[in-house]
Amino acid sequence: MTEHAALMDDVYRYQRYIYDFTRKYYLFGRDQLIRELAAKPGARIVEVGCGTARNLIAMARRYPSARLFGLDASAEMLRTAEAAIGRAGLKDRIKLVQAYAEDLTPEAFGETEPFDEAVFSYSLSMIPDWKQALRSASGALRESGRIHVVDFGDLKGLGPVAEGALRRWLALFHVAPREELLATLENGPMREAGTLKLLGGRYAFIWVSRQGQKILTA
Repeated sequence: MTEHAALMDDVYRYQRYIYDFTRKYYLFGRDQLIRELAAKPGARIVEVGCGTARNLIAMARRYPSARLFGLDASAEMLRTAEAAIGRAGLKDRIKLVQAYAEDLTPEAFGETEPFDEAVFSYSLSMIPDWKQALRSASGALRESGRIHVVDFGDLKGLGPVAEGALRRWLALFHVAPREELLATLENGPMREAGTLKLLGGRYAFIWVSRQGQKILTA
């Protein structure tokens, strides 16, 4: 792992201890995404940018026969994730690996079967090459697989003062809302590739690809 992984370790070396407590106040839509995932029995679900494993544990509990996989660039976050998974008694169902989202494959986990569902929960706004991350996730899915995204929107409904303050706050953690992605999902080439839901004030969005839809972002 190289420069970006080192940056993420620096950002989360201490933040990881309070991450779940603080992020619940502004990472909206995560639980809605998990509820609406509607994973089939025995589904293979990968979370890209799994952080502390908060979502992986929630998915494991909601879908008790699913097999779960978590990828993250930060070794520091994965230390917290492994501890949380151990406390939850889920080590036999959740497998973690340190890798970049752009390099996602089943083989990265020592697996050969493709995934059924790929989840990006507030991670595309931190991944340098988010287009390649989506392409890699698409390529790691089986024919009927789906991609699920929840992330920051373009914030335009918040008003200029609130939008500016939030952008400055997010920049402290190297988070950049992907306005180009949202524009592509709303009115661009990916408009027909899935379903889009905007959350209040365009603060965030949830997007789910159609089954079997391959992502070919330019």
